[in-house]
Amino acid sequence: MAGFLGEFEVTLDAKGRFLLPAGLKKQLPEGENTHFVINRGFEKCLSLYTKQAWEPVFEKISSLNQFDPEVRNFVRYFLNGATEVEIDSAGRLLLPPNLKEYAGLIKDAVLSSSVDKIEIWSKDAYQQFFENYSPTQFSALAQKVMGGETK
Repeated sequence: MAGFLGEFEVTLDAKGRFLLPAGLKKQLPEGENTHFVINRGFEKCLSLYTKQAWEPVFEKISSLNQFDPEVRNFVRYFLNGATEVEIDSAGRLLLPPNLKEYAGLIKDAVLSSSVDKIEIWSKDAYQQFFENYSPTQFSALAQKVMGGETK
């Protein structure tokens, strides 16, 4: 799977549904365009996985040592609220109320690519994240994460 690119602004309706943008639909793997798994992200956002991308994550979690208390805590937190969702006949996804509340999603949201998943942020929280992260901080983070090697 090549992954996702881009960010897309969407509006939630009164029931917590949003229309999946055409630019995002085009990036979905063949046969993976209607069923997803959504769960809490590591920050106050949601993570939307295709079923294909979710399966190896769930397999990895399933293989962890359940006798380790840290593993159990991680599994509880990570899977807390994980839900299968499906695009309706109008092309909308319904966010579960508990997850919608967790991410502070009310009306305006941003769908942001995150390699093999899409993060769903409240527009305000997404903007705040980038406002609080300077180019200098990002450069230092890039050096730390990506390393200093050049080709």
